[in-house]
Amino acid sequence: MIYLDNAATTYPKPETVYQKMDWANRGIAVNAGRGVYKVAQEASNLIEDTRKKLIEVVHGIAVEAAVLTPSATISLNMILNGLPLSKGDVVYVSPYEHNAVARTLHRISQEKGIRVEELPLKENLEIDLEKAKYQFVKDRPKCVCCTHVSNVTGYILPIEEIFLMAKKYGAITVMDAAQSFGLMDIDVRTCKADFIVFAGHKTLYGPLGVAGFIDNSTINLAPFIVGGTGSESLKLDMPQKSPSRYEAASKDVVAIAGLHEALSVLNQKWNFKTEKKLTEYAIERLKTLKNVILYTPEKFENHIGVISFNVKSYKSEDIGSILDEDFDIAVRTGYHCAPYVHKYLEDEKYSGTVRIGLGKFNTEDDIDQLVDAISEL
Repeated sequence: MIYLDNAATTYPKPETVYQKMDWANRGIAVNAGRGVYKVAQEASNLIEDTRKKLIEVVHGIAVEAAVLTPSATISLNMILNGLPLSKGDVVYVSPYEHNAVARTLHRISQEKGIRVEELPLKENLEIDLEKAKYQFVKDRPKCVCCTHVSNVTGYILPIEEIFLMAKKYGAITVMDAAQSFGLMDIDVRTCKADFIVFAGHKTLYGPLGVAGFIDNSTINLAPFIVGGTGSESLKLDMPQKSPSRYEAASKDVVAIAGLHEALSVLNQKWNFKTEKKLTEYAIERLKTLKNVILYTPEKFENHIGVISFNVKSYKSEDIGSILDEDFDIAVRTGYHCAPYVHKYLEDEKYSGTVRIGLGKFNTEDDIDQLVDAISEL
């Protein structure tokens, strides 16, 4: 199989990730943080070292700021539902947001009466910073929540510029880095993000079941999920300090062990260079096909990893089925859990897009076989 669905989850993982998880499952898969015996302590030490490695990815120093959760969606729910939002507050999002943000904020708007506004786009579908600046003057932002890299088009948003403008109004800033954490250089010291959300199973090449967020804020989020933490157990309120405040329930030690190994072998600069080069190669090859419609950023420097396209006269899901059944090529089709952006792409007649998500294990030969397959249609 040629696997081109890495934007959903990277596959395969480095072999040592599988090995580390097998070791953990057999050797330390106990309830970390709940016991004084040696194996529980070993599991706890691995978890704390994982936090340290996550902080290092974003050039940080406060290890306790790395919060672990089962998924990026849960992380975003915890953050957005935990923010001090009230009726009339304006929350800005990009048109590239995933439903982990869009549906969460939609529900909060129904419950609390907040307003959710989209940042404006230029004709080339890049964020219009000048118009966004005017929006912020007109309607002061309480919170700005943006994805770093679009899971539909691969567009790299100008996140630092957006957040810098937002901070002039004292806004809370939330970065969804599910498609960029460990791939692009994120510096917690300069990016102006209060919260940076990551998914272990995507660009970090870890397993499913472990994710989290970097808490770079002074905000004490209201706990969204409550329960046992292994600390302050006689108190009915959740602990005040991070990360315990946000980490109810037993941790998935096996998944965390896999993430720990993925972080240990992570080569962010090499991954970025490899994926960037392959993205450009794929776009150039797809451009040679007259029956292909590409939905890509105007500039290569604003693009990485994800490419959406359609084939004239075909629904996107039909292309996905043909590529799978006739050529053993795995791609993603449809709307990709992104509700806003498709009105700009005008792809409804195709039922969304065909999406390829590139990873470090893909090759130019994979792209050549994809292009050859489409050329036969």
